[in-house]
Amino acid sequence: MARASRFEGRIARTVPESDPWFDEPPHPADDAPNVVVVLLDDTGFAQLGCYGSTIDTPNIDALAAGGLQFTNHHVTPLCSPTRASLLTGRSQHAVGMRALSNFRTGFPNQLGHISNHAATVAEVLRDEGYATFCVGKWHLAPMEQCSAAGPFDQWPLGRGFDRFYGFLDGETDQFHPDLVCDNHPVDPPAGPDDGYHLTEDLVDQLLRMVSDSKGVRPDKPFFAYVPLGATHAPHQAPPPYLAKYRGAFDEGWDVVRQRWFDRQVAAGVVPAGTQLAPRNPGVEPWDELPEVQQRLAARLQEAFAAFLDHTDDQIGRLVDGLRHLGQLENTILVVMADNGASQEGGPFGVMHEMKFFNGILETPDEAIERIDDIGGPHSHTNYPWGWAQCGNAPFRWYKQNTHEGGVHVPMVVHWPAGIAADQRGTTRTQFTYVADVVPTIYELLGVTPPATYRGLEQLPVTGHSFASVLADPAAPATNELQYFEMGGSRALVAGTWKAVQKHTQRVPYDDEAWELYDLAADPSECDDLAAAQPEKLAELIDLWWAEADRHGVLPLDDRLIELFGARFRDHSPHPVDRRYVYRPPMSPIPAQASAAIGGRAFDLTARVTRAAGDEGVLWATGTENSGISVFVQADRLLVDYNAFDDHTLVASSVVVPEGDVELTARFRREDGRGGSVEVLVDGVSAGRADLPLLMRVISSVGSSIGFDHGSPISPRYEAPFPFQGTLHELVIQLVNRDDAATVEAEARAQMSRQ
Repeated sequence: MARASRFEGRIARTVPESDPWFDEPPHPADDAPNVVVVLLDDTGFAQLGCYGSTIDTPNIDALAAGGLQFTNHHVTPLCSPTRASLLTGRSQHAVGMRALSNFRTGFPNQLGHISNHAATVAEVLRDEGYATFCVGKWHLAPMEQCSAAGPFDQWPLGRGFDRFYGFLDGETDQFHPDLVCDNHPVDPPAGPDDGYHLTEDLVDQLLRMVSDSKGVRPDKPFFAYVPLGATHAPHQAPPPYLAKYRGAFDEGWDVVRQRWFDRQVAAGVVPAGTQLAPRNPGVEPWDELPEVQQRLAARLQEAFAAFLDHTDDQIGRLVDGLRHLGQLENTILVVMADNGASQEGGPFGVMHEMKFFNGILETPDEAIERIDDIGGPHSHTNYPWGWAQCGNAPFRWYKQNTHEGGVHVPMVVHWPAGIAADQRGTTRTQFTYVADVVPTIYELLGVTPPATYRGLEQLPVTGHSFASVLADPAAPATNELQYFEMGGSRALVAGTWKAVQKHTQRVPYDDEAWELYDLAADPSECDDLAAAQPEKLAELIDLWWAEADRHGVLPLDDRLIELFGARFRDHSPHPVDRRYVYRPPMSPIPAQASAAIGGRAFDLTARVTRAAGDEGVLWATGTENSGISVFVQADRLLVDYNAFDDHTLVASSVVVPEGDVELTARFRREDGRGGSVEVLVDGVSAGRADLPLLMRVISSVGSSIGFDHGSPISPRYEAPFPFQGTLHELVIQLVNRDDAATVEAEARAQMSRQ
């Protein structure tokens, strides 16, 4: 007879005549270590205390003092590619993630997710008998697929994790996050008035997962991936941390950067003789800045420092929790960053990033009026270029660039059971790359990644294990040839040589000069040897093209913002007829899967049944910092158009009747930057107002149907303010307008969320 499962025993007529057989699942060795990888976001080489900073990071510093501190570690210049490379041990281009996961280009190097031909470390270790957990930022699935409608195959549980708690997009508000638990959206357990902060919640959840697993199955090791939202914008921290850094950076970025650099040299984090790179273009001398600009910039840096300090304390809580559970001794704990410090704050820094993406360059004189909001729930800040370069000291440039400032980051490895006592607290200067981390883990665990997974042939693991370097500080580097590419900017490290080209979008690649550096003598890329050694440069350029071909980098593609925006097509959250129909109850809809209203004219129509006094939100998108809310209050239909705290309120001139009624809000674009909103009750106009600014970019938070998810968009109510009547259907119909301004607005709306 056919049998439903594998059986290698013998079956006869009776049990005494038969031989039983038990199909035991794989199980690691009794002494198999746990693995925890903590990934910081947009954290530069100099920003941790043990890498030169004066920001307090005692817990990471303690891990370095009890483990190994890597001073020549490299990553890709952007978050999603680094994550894809980290989790697979392969080139980011080869696994389909040359840039952000938010779009596809029709080429294999940009799938919007990790190729199924590249099993993640979670998939591999789970099949080896490990429990697998992920808490934090995912950003490895097409964002149009990240609503409650799925599909879920590229969510964390679809890529090898047993449990997930965190957010799927590129950023979230730390006080009012968009959260997912496993495969479904959830609300935060508390709010900022209750002392809630996302990073604390993530650590709480992970320790619970570990405790649940170890409490029942103490024999089962675990792999935990902890990609924190910190320190990506918005820079937000609890009030005591903000207060701690008041005045700490009033001396300005020139003085602080020099101080951090001196500390790096003294600690041996950078070699003696390293030069501090000159200011990047656009970074002005601090002493020449107007006083208002200095005050704003210093406060923005304070918010970053508070955010990082708070994050370090949560890492300390994680370490203490592992110690309490008896798991720290035999846990391989890696702490690293995904790319260098961010340049997205621009020359002045921003009070609200979304203003920048609406083409509004908020001046320091304007932003200073809300200086005390910085770092709290009523802000969405990022610091200016000067502080970002300070965070990347001693290097040039930033995140998104293939110069060292974008790709050279801190990494600490802590493993008491596996690192000899006489090696703890020492540094490792060998070149390592993000794709090398997982092969190192595989070697330390004695795991061989499969040649096929789920019936699919697997791409080769191309990273280089640096396990030998852990035991021997004099061991040679295992990775001596590494390419880089981001948006057309390119680089190649071959031994101690580096060739690099900073690309400007739409400029022909052949018209842009390559630079050449000897990193052994010039780690901060200050002395360009391209003119002096053209043969060496030509050799490295040829090597770059060869590596690009080998790893699937081509075609070179410098598009980014153009690839964002709603893509109206079949089989998409964005229907070709531009008509969105929502029927509650529904979970909040992530921004990229929500109705694509950014910069567009649209009609919103709600069919409701209500009694006198029934009120509440019909539809909302955004946060207290910027958003739109359509709601009923005091028997009137209202629209609060919150354009970065400039509220335009329209209330219907007539009472909303009882019973069945149709309520409409019409949003229209006008010439220039403005627009208008009109409310209608049962098809009859009942009020209108001009909008000084029709937002092309609204928020990183998407739509909620029948309530206001997260922080309240309007000060006229407390969220969630659910509609008390019956909301039968809510229809958003976009006005068909495909002019260039609208397309650009959609693109900027999506890019802002990253």
